[in-house]
Amino acid sequence: MQVGRYMWYIIWLFSLTWPLKTPVRYMKKLILVTLLSGVASICTVAQSTSATANPAYRPGAYALKAAQFKSYPNSAKDIIFLGNSITAGTDWAELLGNPNARNRGISGDITYGILARLEEVTEGKPAKVFLLIGINDIQHNTPDSIIIANYRQIVQTIKAASPHTKIHVQTLLPVNNTFTQFKNHYNKDEHIAAVNEGIRKIAAEEKVTCIELNKPFQDAEGKLDKRYTMDGLHLTADGYKVWAGILKPYL
Repeated sequence: MQVGRYMWYIIWLFSLTWPLKTPVRYMKKLILVTLLSGVASICTVAQSTSATANPAYRPGAYALKAAQFKSYPNSAKDIIFLGNSITAGTDWAELLGNPNARNRGISGDITYGILARLEEVTEGKPAKVFLLIGINDIQHNTPDSIIIANYRQIVQTIKAASPHTKIHVQTLLPVNNTFTQFKNHYNKDEHIAAVNEGIRKIAAEEKVTCIELNKPFQDAEGKLDKRYTMDGLHLTADGYKVWAGILKPYL
C-alpha cells in the first residue's frame, strides 16, 4: 500500500484550487490541508515501521550454534530438523527413537538465517530435511511475500546442492494470544495463514512433501491448544509427542 504517497498527491491537487482573493475560504482550506498533511505523514511512518525485513539479523545464539553444527560430522543417513526454537526445543533422536536424527534448530532464527547456514546442512548430502521456519519473521513484521520468497529459495537451494535429499516442509504452528510471554508473535493469524498457504504452494510446485502441523495443533477457536503449550508459542513435552506422531509416516 502507498497510502502516504497518494495522500500527498491529493494535497497537491487540492492546493491548485486555492483561491488567492478569498482569505477566509483560503484559511479554511489551509487548515484542512494541514490536517491532511499530518495524516499523510502518519501513514508514511506507519508503513515504514509495519513492514520491515532485515537480512542481516541473527539471534544471539546464532554464531555459536552455527559453528557447533559445522563442527559435527556429517552422514548421508542424517535426518535434519531445521528451524528455530520450536525445532531446537527437543532431542529429536530421543523423541523419535532414531539415532540418525539431527537437531539443527537455533532459537530466534529467521528465513534469512536459514539461508545463510544451508551449506552446513547440505554438505553431507543428508537423507532427509524437515523444515519449520517463519514465525520469527512474522514477529519482525517481515512482509509475507518476502518470507515466502525466502522459503522457496531455501527449498531450491537444498534441491540444487543435495538432489537426493528428501525435503519435508511443515506449515507454521498456530499461536495463542491468551498467554502474555510473546506478545509480538500473537494476533498475527492472518500472516501465519498467508505464509502457510505459500508453503503449501511451494511444496506443490517444487514437488516436495508438505506436512500439515497447523491444524492438528489448533483448539476449537483456531489457537494453539493449551494442552500442548506453556506460553502460546513453544511446545510442551506432550506437544512434541503429538508432533512426533505426525512425523512418523515420513521417517
